[in-house]
Amino acid sequence: MFRFVEQTIVGGGGGSSPLKFGNSTSSLLTARIAIEQLEYFNSAPLRLQGLAMSTPLQVVDPSHVIEEDPLALMDEIEELKEREDATILAHYYVDGEIQDIADFCGDSLQLARDATTVETGTIVFSGVHFMAESAKILNPEKRVLLPDMLAGCSLAESCQPKPLAKMQAELRAAGRDIVTVAYINTSAAVKSLCDWIVTSGNAREIVEKVPDEKEILFVPDQHLGRYLEEVTGRKMILWPGSCMVHEIFSLQDLQRAKKRNPESIVIAHPECPQNILEVSDFIGGTEKMRRHVMSIEEPKTFLVATEAAMIHPLAKSAPQHEFVPVPGIMASTGETCACNRCPHMARNTLQKVRDCLKHGQPEIAWQDYFADAKEVLTRSLLR
Repeated sequence: MFRFVEQTIVGGGGGSSPLKFGNSTSSLLTARIAIEQLEYFNSAPLRLQGLAMSTPLQVVDPSHVIEEDPLALMDEIEELKEREDATILAHYYVDGEIQDIADFCGDSLQLARDATTVETGTIVFSGVHFMAESAKILNPEKRVLLPDMLAGCSLAESCQPKPLAKMQAELRAAGRDIVTVAYINTSAAVKSLCDWIVTSGNAREIVEKVPDEKEILFVPDQHLGRYLEEVTGRKMILWPGSCMVHEIFSLQDLQRAKKRNPESIVIAHPECPQNILEVSDFIGGTEKMRRHVMSIEEPKTFLVATEAAMIHPLAKSAPQHEFVPVPGIMASTGETCACNRCPHMARNTLQKVRDCLKHGQPEIAWQDYFADAKEVLTRSLLR
């Protein structure tokens, strides 16, 4: 984040700055908001449903996890599902063994839609907090459980409601006629302040719906926003957020892997930085990736630039291909690492799925602002 703030101030919204705005005033405004975000993170714990948590979240230390037989856990989960009248939804980024026992697997858009079709009284959402929030918002009468309440999202954490509301007010006070478009990787409190909610699967369609005379404030993913600028030709005000997983992919190691596999196809999520997207053969969200590899019958090698757990549904859907995860790079040392796993998604385990069913906790509680978030979620994703 410091890198983005520094470039925004120095670049003034042009040149090599990753944040491109209509003028230097909005660039500096965004820089000020970004600085306030950093101060917010450093001065106070983040709170989800009243539960304090520090950032960044760490993966649970495996040495403190009691090993249990996965097959026995799966059998126990099936019994608890029936007892608790529950349906399990799992995102493509959780471990494959959880995806295999889920009733629905998919990307954020598909799972939001799937949640509205669930007939059981309980939904277990194996993913991260904003996803479970969305399931509760769209199903207020159902009990929605999240296996680990600390499973957050770096993108959602990067855009808090107070700084966003302040930025919106300052832009409007400056005479800017803005429409706020939010990536689904945001809290319900942020969604309640927005005009449209998008996923990587429907973002282009919704951005193209916004009237030309309106300015778009796109939050919180600057990389997805920049990609949308390119494919739609629509300039936007970009919030300086990014995904902690997609941000660290190593271009050098991607090029090295490509050299070792000269006929390979690079597929990348639009949350990746521009330097990764520029060398990619296919850019799309997780469901589009899955459909793309399924459409190719001849066996190929794919270099996959997204969360490594995505290889499970890719290999399951198109077993004729080989899938190779693109390595990440540690910002602190510049060394290559196997860090293309999301520590938030990795908090989901079979044990925690079992435990949340057994104890009925953690549960997503209804909040007053969910009503406003429901209107924009329904209009954006379900119509």
